Amino acid sequence: MISWSSGKDSAFSLHEVRRAGEIDVVGALTTVTENFGRVSIHGVREEILRAQLDAAGLPATVVPIPYSCPNEVYEARMGEAIAQAKAQGITHMIFGDLFLEDIRKYREETLRGTGVTPVFPLWLRPTPQLARDMIANGLETYIATVDLKKMPAAFAGRCFDQRLLDELPASVDPCGENGEFHTCVVGGPMFSKSLPVVPGERVQRDGYAYCDLLLTAPAAGRARAD
Repeated sequence: MISWSSGKDSAFSLHEVRRAGEIDVVGALTTVTENFGRVSIHGVREEILRAQLDAAGLPATVVPIPYSCPNEVYEARMGEAIAQAKAQGITHMIFGDLFLEDIRKYREETLRGTGVTPVFPLWLRPTPQLARDMIANGLETYIATVDLKKMPAAFAGRCFDQRLLDELPASVDPCGENGEFHTCVVGGPMFSKSLPVVPGERVQRDGYAYCDLLLTAPAAGRARAD
């Protein structure tokens, strides 16, 4: 099972794991803020999340959490989801983390004793090259959320492409691994089709700028030629 954030790192992790062929990915796990019906942190609408996973051919396991979720509530609900996954035969959980040691340690400690092994397919890949590799491999991605302490609001809603990489502030990691921005993938080699998503209204809340990405035709999408 893959920990699916709706963004580029989890999407590219799925691509890399499938390409390696050593693990059979059979599902995706995502936390959704139940107050808003959006992917936690990223702010992506749940209908886009489900369209992503349909295009990826992965059944969705959605873990609802409240807004401003206390850590004990988060851990309890995630613990239940992991236990259910293990009971269904899941042996590994894939994460898209890149270099934050404390996050990796937290994942490992959380899964210790559950019988589920964490996997980090992108770990310590240099992020300037990784960002270019994602683009070169055909990821179609929007910036969904921007931390206003680190980046201007105008980046929310932009495509994650070479032009964006060229214009990022020097202090910003090219993959946003320090929380500078979060993304929403709408196409790429891990999908059977590209999703018809367009940028909508940009709003600011709690120190972040969010672009409200909109699925324009839920049942449609451009079929991939390959």
